[in-house]
Amino acid sequence: MAAWSGFHPCTCIAVDAQAYSRNDDRRQSEIQHDLPRLLSRAADGAGLNRSQWHLQPKGDEELAVYPMDGTEPRLVDDFVRHLVWELGEYNRSRISASRLRLRLAVDHGPVEVAPNGFAGATVVSVSRLLNSAHLYEALRQHEPADLAVLLSDHVYRSTVGSGHTTLSREDFREVAVQVKEYESVAWLRIPGGNGFGPGPRPADTATASSVSPSRSHGSATESASGHHYRADRLNVNNFAGPVDLRGGTVGFGGSNG
Repeated sequence: MAAWSGFHPCTCIAVDAQAYSRNDDRRQSEIQHDLPRLLSRAADGAGLNRSQWHLQPKGDEELAVYPMDGTEPRLVDDFVRHLVWELGEYNRSRISASRLRLRLAVDHGPVEVAPNGFAGATVVSVSRLLNSAHLYEALRQHEPADLAVLLSDHVYRSTVGSGHTTLSREDFREVAVQVKEYESVAWLRIPGGNGFGPGPRPADTATASSVSPSRSHGSATESASGHHYRADRLNVNNFAGPVDLRGGTVGFGGSNG
């Protein structure tokens, strides 16, 4: 992975496992083994090169930093969709007490690779977002949810608010975050669709910035694999070149659906 000198505009992703300390030693070890694997699979599915991320693992928590490269909408949109699906599959056969539930926060701004980790106000702010009471309360109130996401105000405005994702304002709730000396507006989302279930598996290498924000119309259908699809969860994609859709589900239709 390539490092950079001095402060550079970066994206920071902080992830933490909910209620980690309540687990016994063996389960804590299992979570530390499985968390990076799930995050890597979600990144691969979204077409993000996680091998280029600078990682700071902290047991049940991880801070990832990488220079801003235009993939921020894909991180906010596709990566989260894939992570929801991965968590749903992981938790499907587990009892409630053994589920892996995550809090995730995203911010971006100047970051420097420092001798003992990372330096910069953005690293501090993403940590404050991750420890916001809003994320804890979201998972407490929505027991079926496996993931709660909090975006900083400028991440939200530069991706969702500017129309670069398939998401809309209705997918988020504006909240006021105050943790220690940090105070700011942020945007809360509990992904997964109606009922907060994992939903159908997202198509691999989907690019949020290339997806039309328009919604498909029509009745719900069921694929041969047995997954149920809701029409209001489908994405419309326009491809101008070769696309790797291994593991994805593709439907074809005309202008009338």
